[in-house]
Amino acid sequence: MRMLRSEEQIHIIDSKVTVEEIMKDIVSKNVISDPFYIFDIGDLVNKAIIWQQIFPRVKPFYAVKSNDSSLVLEILAASGINFDCASKAEIKKVLDLGVNPSRIIFANPAKMASHIKYAMRKCVDLTTFDNKLELYKIKSLHPSCNLVIRIRCDATEAQCPLGIKYGCDPLTEAPSLMALAGDLGLSVVGVSFHIGSGCNEPAAFQRAIAASAGIFQLAQELGFKNMHLLNIGGGFPGNKNTSLNKIANIVNDALNEWFPPNNGVTIIAEPGRYFVASAFTLATKIHSIKKRSNDESHIMYFINDGVYGSFSSILYDHSVVVPKSLYDYSRSRPICESSIWGPTCDGLDKVVDLVNMPLLKMDEWITFENMGAYTIPVASTFNGFPLPKVFAVANQIIWNKLKNTMPISEDHFTTVPIVATIKMIQSESIEDDACDENNFKCTQ
Repeated sequence: MRMLRSEEQIHIIDSKVTVEEIMKDIVSKNVISDPFYIFDIGDLVNKAIIWQQIFPRVKPFYAVKSNDSSLVLEILAASGINFDCASKAEIKKVLDLGVNPSRIIFANPAKMASHIKYAMRKCVDLTTFDNKLELYKIKSLHPSCNLVIRIRCDATEAQCPLGIKYGCDPLTEAPSLMALAGDLGLSVVGVSFHIGSGCNEPAAFQRAIAASAGIFQLAQELGFKNMHLLNIGGGFPGNKNTSLNKIANIVNDALNEWFPPNNGVTIIAEPGRYFVASAFTLATKIHSIKKRSNDESHIMYFINDGVYGSFSSILYDHSVVVPKSLYDYSRSRPICESSIWGPTCDGLDKVVDLVNMPLLKMDEWITFENMGAYTIPVASTFNGFPLPKVFAVANQIIWNKLKNTMPISEDHFTTVPIVATIKMIQSESIEDDACDENNFKCTQ
C-alpha cells in the first residue's frame, strides 16, 4: 500500500457541490496564495465508464505522459484501464502500483537501449517500432518481445501532429520493415497508428484503420502467423462538453468493416487527454495589473502561473485556454479588452493574448477548466515559482466505488474541508499578500 501525502488525500464532498464552489470556499478563507488545482475524481471515473459504453470493442491503454499523477494512475488501474508507457520511468511508475506488466504497451518507436533492457527485465513484452535500427536493437536486447509496427496516417487537423516524427509509410516503408523483422526472427503481432493528439478530423481514423488492414494482409503474405492486435492510438478530445460520439461512430463502423468481431484481432487505443483533461481545474491569482503602454484601454493581468508552469502546452502543444473570473462580475463591472501573463521574467510568458473580461482587481482569482492533460507532468519551477498543489475531491458515490478497489485505505479519504488540509501542509504561516497601505498606496 502506498501511503499518500496529506495533499494527496481524497476529500469527500456533497454530490451537489461544484468545483467552482470549492474554489470559492478556499479563496474566501485566505489560506492560499499560490495557484492550485481541484481534481474531480468523479469526472475521471465517469470517463472510464463512458469509454466502455461508446467503444465496446476497444480496450484503453492510458497514455501516462498526459498526466502521470500517482492518484490518476491508481484510479485508472483500479478501474481496469491499462497503460501506454513511453520510457523506463513511466513503466516503473506503473509497475510500482502493482500493475501486471501484461497491462503495459511500451509505445515508443525510438527507445533508448537501457530502457529496452529494463522492459525485458520487468517482463514488459509488447512494444512498437517504425524503423530498421529499432528492429536491430530489439533483436539484440529483447528478442522475445512482441512487436507492433507503427504506421503513419496523420489527421489533416490535429492539435499536435505526430507523423513527421513517428510512423512508417504503410505503402513504401512497411513492407521492407516487416520483411526485415521476419528475417531477424522477431515476432510482429500487430499494427498501430496515432493520427495526432487532439484530433479534429474523425475521418482520419477510418483511413488509418483501412491502411492497417492492408498491413495485416501483408503480414499474412510474409508468413507472420500471430497477428492479433490493432492499436488505434490516441487523438481523442477530453474537454468538458466535448462528445466522442462522432468519432466513436466512425471508428466502430471502420472496425466492423475491416476487423469484424470474432476475427481474432484485439483492438486497443492510447487515450490520454480524453481521460484527464476535464478532471482538473486550475485557480490562479492576479498579483499585478497594468495598462498596455500603447493602448490604455487594454488591461494586462499578471497571474502566478504561466507557460513555464501549468500552461507550457501553449508553447509546445498549441493549446488554447479559456480564462474565467472565479466570481461573476459581468453585470457589475465594465468589460475590458485584456491579456493574461505569467509570472516569470520571460517576455514569452503570455497565457492569453486577447480576451474580453470584466475589469478585475489585484488578488482576485482567474480559473481555467480542462487543465488535466499535458500540464502537471511538464511544468517547471523556472524563476523559482512553485508548482500548483492538487486537491482531489470525490462525492460519496464515487468514494463507495473506489474505497474497496484502490490500493489505499479509508484513512486516505477524508471529510475534513480542503481548507483544513491546506493549513496542515503549509510549511510556514501564510503571508498576507495584500498591499501594506502604510508603505504603498494603490492608485485606482
